[in-house]
Amino acid sequence: MVDVADTPDPGPEPAQSSSAVTGAGVQSVDRALGILEVLARTGESGVTEIALELGVHKSTAFRLVATLEAHRLVEQTADRGRYRLGVGILRLAGATTARLDLVQEARPIARQLAADTGETVNIAVLSESSALYLDQVAGSSALQPHNWVGQHIPLHATSNGKVLLGGLDDDGLDAVLGTLATYTSRTITGLPELRAELARVRDQGYAVAVDELEVGLTAVAAPIRNTHGDVVASMSVSGPSFRLPDERVEEVVRLVVAAAVEVSHRLGWGHR
Repeated sequence: MVDVADTPDPGPEPAQSSSAVTGAGVQSVDRALGILEVLARTGESGVTEIALELGVHKSTAFRLVATLEAHRLVEQTADRGRYRLGVGILRLAGATTARLDLVQEARPIARQLAADTGETVNIAVLSESSALYLDQVAGSSALQPHNWVGQHIPLHATSNGKVLLGGLDDDGLDAVLGTLATYTSRTITGLPELRAELARVRDQGYAVAVDELEVGLTAVAAPIRNTHGDVVASMSVSGPSFRLPDERVEEVVRLVVAAAVEVSHRLGWGHR
């Protein structure tokens, strides 16, 4: 058998069409994932071994490994030239575990909240410049509710988004806030107005959005905190505005805040 290390490098590849480049990009991702799987199985491997496992040229394997190393997904062992999974994997796994823990701890509370209000309950977290919905429980009044799980929504036009923004300091806000898009006539589109709104959210411990993302939709949200008291997620109740008039919103606020506090306690807040 010929060792790929002894195979002449074929040299630069010819220019490719856009469709071919797209295919090559997907192939590179597939090969990079293959490297992670090889290292997960073997513990550590050299580039030559990795190339043999993937059935690619050693130079191709080296470029892929170097990219993974730059992102700390793989690292070199004390024996130079051999690689193992890096600490970046732990960071990604830790983030996933934290979200799974959040959903697991929040689910029974969310079900009770949905039962108490009859409306849809969502759990959201900050994801770059938007809110990512992790879980949803529909109440008895919600007929065929839109499934928000896995979707990203605007921060400035939603109750969940306002709560998540309220957990950031000035530098954090500057990092995530760009142009504030208009969705309805009630959407907050000015930064001074939004910062004033966030100050109210922090002070009162909850956020309300009425017809701000879409006309006819009202939502109330409260923060979920971790052991250190940091806002790590938001829990909301949302429904048609005609079912959530001002007097009903006051009742829902009380229920949402109590539910979010209970989830926070389950995550360790207040028990240090």
